[in-house]
Amino acid sequence: MVGIGNDLHRLEAGRRLVLGGIEIESELGCVAHSDGDALLHALTDAILGACGAGDIGDLFPDTDIKYKGADSRQFVAEALRIMHSRGLRLVNIDAVIMLQTPKLSSYKAHIRRNIAEICGLDESLVNVKAKTGERLGYIGNSQGVEAICVVQAEK
Repeated sequence: MVGIGNDLHRLEAGRRLVLGGIEIESELGCVAHSDGDALLHALTDAILGACGAGDIGDLFPDTDIKYKGADSRQFVAEALRIMHSRGLRLVNIDAVIMLQTPKLSSYKAHIRRNIAEICGLDESLVNVKAKTGERLGYIGNSQGVEAICVVQAEK
């Protein structure tokens, strides 16, 4: 089974930027109901997609006050619990983060390790790529961050 997830958030000065559970030093951060971790939100959707279990908004609606400021690791943990309850296990993860600034090259290994730990996978089964918007569109103009994630699962 394969699942794909996508998430994006508007960026604003004075907010935290969290990606893959790691706080990124940045003047801009995500406007969001939870911690705004676009990468973990995309991962949650990919896991749910692989096991046909809806999407992050179904389980953790942004209208529910209990998720205000929530750590997105709990969303991934619940998606994995659902996956395991359906007799599936995660095989690998491939992710892309699109963000103009700051550059993520010095953070990618840490994000990769953290995602592997969160998901109980060997690091070699997790890949994290970072792309800029080449100064085009909302990514390139530093108005937002977007993440896409693909996972493979098996019985």
